[in-house]
Amino acid sequence: MNDLSKPKVRLLEVGEEAATQRIDNFLLRHLKGVPKSHVYRVLRSGEVRVNSGRVKPDYRLQIGDRVRVPPVRVSEKKTSVPKPLDLPVVHEDSALVVIDKPAGVAVHGGSGVSFGVIESLRAARPQAKFLELAHRLDRDTSGLLLIAKKRTALVELHRMLRAGEVDKIYVAVVKGAPAKGSFEIRDSLHKHVTAKGERRVSVKEGGMSAVTQVKVVRKSDDWSLLQVQLLTGRTHQIRVHLAHAGHPVLGDDKYGDFDLNHRLEKAGVRRLLLHAHRLSFKHPLTAETLRLESPLPPAFRKFA
Repeated sequence: MNDLSKPKVRLLEVGEEAATQRIDNFLLRHLKGVPKSHVYRVLRSGEVRVNSGRVKPDYRLQIGDRVRVPPVRVSEKKTSVPKPLDLPVVHEDSALVVIDKPAGVAVHGGSGVSFGVIESLRAARPQAKFLELAHRLDRDTSGLLLIAKKRTALVELHRMLRAGEVDKIYVAVVKGAPAKGSFEIRDSLHKHVTAKGERRVSVKEGGMSAVTQVKVVRKSDDWSLLQVQLLTGRTHQIRVHLAHAGHPVLGDDKYGDFDLNHRLEKAGVRRLLLHAHRLSFKHPLTAETLRLESPLPPAFRKFA
C-alpha cells in the first residue's frame, strides 16, 4: 500500500515575496517543524538545488528561481494555532500595513508566548503571500508597529531604520521631574542574560551605542510626561536610558521602581506607560511622506 503521508520532492518557483531572501531562511519558512540543523545538513549535502545547481546557505534568491526542496518529514508535534486578533489598522497599502498594537500583546511568538501580532495577522490573512515585521515593540509597549507586505519594502524599511530615516516618537510617563526641559542620553547599552535566564539590558561602557532625545511635555513633583525620540533602536533602549537617568517609566516591571509600581496598581494603573505615538517616514517604494499617529491610550490620560 502506498504511504500517502511520505514526503515528496517539491519544486518551488520564487516570486516577488521571496526575492533577495537567503535560501536558508526560505527553507526554514517552508519546512516548519524541521530542526534547523537538518535544514543546513540538506543544504550542505546538495539535496537542495536552485535552478538545478548547488548553492551555499547565504545564496540570495531571485525572482524566477526554481528551488528543489528534498523530501523531508516535518514534525507532527501539535502546536497552538494562532488566532486572528482584532488589531486596529492605522495605514495600509500594497506594500505595508501599520498596526496600532495594544499593550500586553507580543509582536511575535517565542519566550513563553505561543504567537503574537505577526502570527495572528497571518492567520487573519491566509491569502497574503508575505507579511513580516519591519521592527519590534516590547510586549508591554503599545502603539505603531510597521509590517511589510512585500520583501522589497521590508529590505528598504530595514535600510531606512538603520540610517535613521524613520522618525519614531514615543510618549512615556516617568517617575519624578527632570531638571532640564529637554536633554539627550548617550549611554552605551549592553545585553545580557540573568541567572534566571531572563534577557536584560544595562548601561555599560563599550556596549552598543545608543542615543535617546527627551523633551518634557508636562511635569509635577511626582511624575513627568515625556516625548521621547529614538535615534537608535536598541533593545529596551528607552526604558533603560530613562531608568539610568533616574526617571524610570511608570509600570516598568524590569527596570522600574517596584514599590511605586505596586502603588500605581492599587490606583488602577496596571501597564507600562510607554507608547509608540508617531511615525514619520518616506514610503519605501513610492517615496511619499507618511505621518502616522496613534492616540494616547486611556491609562495615559490622567497624566496628559
